[in-house]
Amino acid sequence: MIGIAVILIESTGTMSAANTSRWLLPIWTKLFGPIAPERWAIIHHWIRKTGHFVGYGLVSLGFFEGWRATFSGKAKSRGWLFAIVAPLALVSTLALASWDEWHQSFLPGRTSAFSDVLIDFSGAIVAHLLLLLVILIVWRVRAARAKQSAKVIA
Repeated sequence: MIGIAVILIESTGTMSAANTSRWLLPIWTKLFGPIAPERWAIIHHWIRKTGHFVGYGLVSLGFFEGWRATFSGKAKSRGWLFAIVAPLALVSTLALASWDEWHQSFLPGRTSAFSDVLIDFSGAIVAHLLLLLVILIVWRVRAARAKQSAKVIA
């Protein structure tokens, strides 16, 4: 829920590229020194796109947790739960990203780009792939420990 609130705030005119540059540039200058305006424009663009990617990845994991909590009592297995919940979280993220860009198309000083929806959705997919990797590692470690415990007992 906090992630969605952050996206709603960032979807306003206050967080347009012109406004974020006003406070990001001094931070950049403090950390890395002066920068030419043309170079800053490129870096600023990549900072904003990275924010899309990471932010929507995290929001998608929040959707995952919400759907997981909803379906956890009905799960036949952990694999079944992931197979049901991950697509629901991804669809929820895609819907939010699409709504966000549509909403921005009505705001002065904001632009709407389908490429941002693709970046947002890519961040969600990568977050879910990383989550799946972590889950598989945890399952493998637990299975190895259980196997080791069974050998010790026998």
